Order: sequence, then C-alpha cells, then structure tokens
Amino acid sequence: MKSKRYFNTTGFCMPERHYMIDPLRNQKIIFDLIEKTQYFTIHAPRQTGKTTLLHELAHRLNKEGNYISVVFSVESAGYRSITEEIANKKIINSLYSSSGQYLNKKNCPIPPEKYTKDLTLENYLIDWAISQTKPIVLLLDEIDSLYDDVLVSVLRQLRNGFQIRPKRFPSTVALVGLRDVREYKTKVRPSEVSLGSGSPFNIKAESILLGTFTKEEITELYSQHTKDTGQIFLKEVVDRIYELTGGQPWLVNAIAREIVVKILNEDFTKKITLDHVESAKENIIQRRDTHLDSCQNKLQEERVKNIVSAIINGDGVVFDNYDDSLLYCRDLGIISETKPIRIANEIYREIIPRVLNRNLQDSIEEEGETKWYIKSNGKLDMDKLLKAFQEFYSENSEVWLERFDYKEAGPHLLLMAFLQRVINGGGRINREMAVGTGRTDLLIEFNGDKFVLELKLKRMPSARQKGLDQISRYLDTLGMTKGYLILFEIKPSSIIPWETRVKWEDISHQNKNITIVEM
Repeated sequence: MKSKRYFNTTGFCMPERHYMIDPLRNQKIIFDLIEKTQYFTIHAPRQTGKTTLLHELAHRLNKEGNYISVVFSVESAGYRSITEEIANKKIINSLYSSSGQYLNKKNCPIPPEKYTKDLTLENYLIDWAISQTKPIVLLLDEIDSLYDDVLVSVLRQLRNGFQIRPKRFPSTVALVGLRDVREYKTKVRPSEVSLGSGSPFNIKAESILLGTFTKEEITELYSQHTKDTGQIFLKEVVDRIYELTGGQPWLVNAIAREIVVKILNEDFTKKITLDHVESAKENIIQRRDTHLDSCQNKLQEERVKNIVSAIINGDGVVFDNYDDSLLYCRDLGIISETKPIRIANEIYREIIPRVLNRNLQDSIEEEGETKWYIKSNGKLDMDKLLKAFQEFYSENSEVWLERFDYKEAGPHLLLMAFLQRVINGGGRINREMAVGTGRTDLLIEFNGDKFVLELKLKRMPSARQKGLDQISRYLDTLGMTKGYLILFEIKPSSIIPWETRVKWEDISHQNKNITIVEM
C-alpha cells in the first residue's frame, strides 16, 4: 500500500506529511524559560531539526492560548554591504509576512507601510507588544546570518527591550542559528568585540544545543514507516544506520529514503537488508547531496582546516571550551561533541577524505583493463598495492603535497586516494581518526579479507617504535595478527633522499606479523 507520509530531506517536517518524532520531546527547558520570560539561544548544525522545532513550538504555544508566537528569519538582511536602516526594514517585513502563518489578523503586528513612527525593530516590537493582551514569544531564525553593525544593532535593540518586557516588549526572545550567541563576536569587526556590560550576551539565560537522534529515536522514527506500510527496519539495519550517521537527523532520513524510494522503488513487500544500507550510503556520498555539499564547503575555512587536519594526522590539540576552532567545528556538526575529538560520524569520515583528495583521485588512472592488484582468485594483493604506492609516492608526492590545501594531512590523504580504487572495486575502507592518537588507522575489507593499515608521520625518532606498539594494540582489539605500519618521512628529499627513505621490512612484534612500509 502507498504511504501518505514519507522520509523528509528538504525543508522542515510536518507531522501530517512526514515521518518525524516530536522535536520538543526533550525540551522541557524551553517551556520553563518561556514561563520565566527569559531570552535564550538554540543552536545546532544545518538540517538537524531547528526549523522543525521552531514551527512546532510556535504552533503549540498559539494552540494552547497563553502566548502568541511567531517564527521568522532574518536572513534577508544577511549580507555585508547592507545598512542598518535597510536591514531593519527587511527584518520587520520578514516578521510581518511570517506572522500571518501563525496568528489571526488581530494578533499580527501592524503592516510596516502603515507604521508612522521611526521604523526600527525596537519601536515596532514595543508597539506590537502594547497592542496585545497576551505575552509574545518571538523566535528569530538564522540570527548568525547577520554581519557587523547590523548584528550589533539587532542585539542592542533586543537588549533595550529586555528591560521593559513582558508588557511593552516580547516576553521571550529565542535567537536561533548554527552557533551560540557568545560566538557571534567572531563576525563583528574587532572594535566591536564587546557590546558592553549590558550586552545580550549577558541577558541570555540558556544556550540550547540540539542533539542528534539516539538509536531508540531512530527506531521510533522508522517504526512509523512500518506502521504505515508493514515494511520493517530490522534491529541490525537500525544499528548499522546509527553507526553510519551518528544519529544526524538529515542522514538518518536520507538513508531511509534512499533505501525505500530509490533502491526498493517503494515496493514495501521487499525486505530491507544491510546491503541496502551500504548501497544507500554509497549513493548519497557519490551524489554529494545538498547536505553533504554544505559540509564540504566548510572544509576550506581556516578554523575547520586546523581541526580536520589534526584529526586526520592524529595530532594533539588542547580541548578548550573557548577555543573557537573546536567550538565552530562542533557547532557545524563536523566533529563529535565528546572526547576523543573525531569526525562526527562514519559517513563524514568517509566523505571528508574523498573531498579533500578528489582531484588526485580523478587523476590516478587505471593501467589497462585488468586490476593488477587483484589476485587470480579475486583476493586483494595488499603487498603489491602498497609497493606500487611507494613508487607513486616517491615520484609524485612533492608535486601533489604542494597543491594540497591540507598540506599537513597530505601524505595520509594521498594514500587514501590511492586506496580508493579498492572501494571502487567493491571493497570498503573504515577510517579511525582522532585527535591526540598520533596516527590514523584504516581497516580495509575486500572479498572476505581484512587488512589493517596504520599511518604515522615520522615527527620524532621514536615514531617507528610507538607505531609498532600502537598497531599491535589495534590488532588485539580486532583479534588479528597481521598489519601494515606506514611511516611517512616529513623531512624533504633534499635532506633525506628517496633512495634511503623508501624501505620495506617484515618483522615480528608482540606476536604480530607487521610489515613496515617507509617512504
């Protein structure tokens, strides 16, 4: 039977059209803050349900009848060259046009063109609040799209109104965006890094970071599809989707939609398998859907580059709640919220290296029709593949590393690009990368075989010994006894020539068979 609802990957969710779980399920804090007439912020990465939550909140408050509430976006004023006066008008127009979606005519503010006083956001909100018998809950979306003087102006006007709420100004204001308000100073010119002691940074009662879905919430979401269609997402399928997505709401919906609509063509009699999950993941990555594209664009920003490079190399960074680069990456949803600091989920861990080495990957041509690294029995010849990479690296690395934006992570990215052909041939690479580990671990699965590679930069003379101990521990966790330690020399070939740095050695270490590949 055809389901009336579907998995949504564009725009905010509506319960009558989409499978969704209550966005306010864990948000008692929001209702408490509204009751106490507080100002607060909500922040979360793109496509994690912020706008869905706002719409649900406004509709619920209006339906219950104790408040009047409107959601509106300030994005129309979000460009650098705009003046404060024009920005005020655009923001007010956005508020007025949105109010009609939530309120009846008598509760809406006056049309801006009929407003006779000086048209500022502060004045407009004062007169609207005075005209109403119920307190106003105002939800400003995309607040962090504003720049410089416009951002300062809006925040100052809200600060001024805070003092005279709830009778003469909105009772509660929520600022909603990708980032916490205290981080907005990074978008304000240096002379404005502080807004003074009365700043809205200080009146803000709470900063609410929206979390990802738990495994139980994914199960609940998918069970709605089962209820509508009879098609079941088995526990092993849900577990794998949780591994891939880390509960990121857009990815959770996108994987399900890809399986149900694209792969199974909405034939609800067909069983959903783990193979379907892997195919869905690969399709989404290959297609570089909008959500993944926006993630990719951020990779060129300096703050993101610093952290992602450290994760790929396993370099240490000091975690500090005020370290802007870490907070920025966390707020964008690129890194995990908990230690160790790593890429947020398996799909991002796969797509980020692919994006960063895409040009190289495209340039690595297959030599002839036969895949020379596949044995006659269909198994992967890892020794042959890595020896070929040694040769490729010694001939091409200095040119390629110079081209990389991510120079520090360049050697690791070069190898991952070289190995990507294995993925394209039907294999799979699992990447373990985290800040402070001093390495990157790759687990390559191909035709029933598993290969463990540990990548390490030779920053110190002890790198080799540490690498051997680390890969030995990693092999123990996997219950394996064979692995490859890849050591990259970071000194230029003018200091250590290629003929002395390229080495291949098979040794026994802690009852493990380790192949050390140096270059």
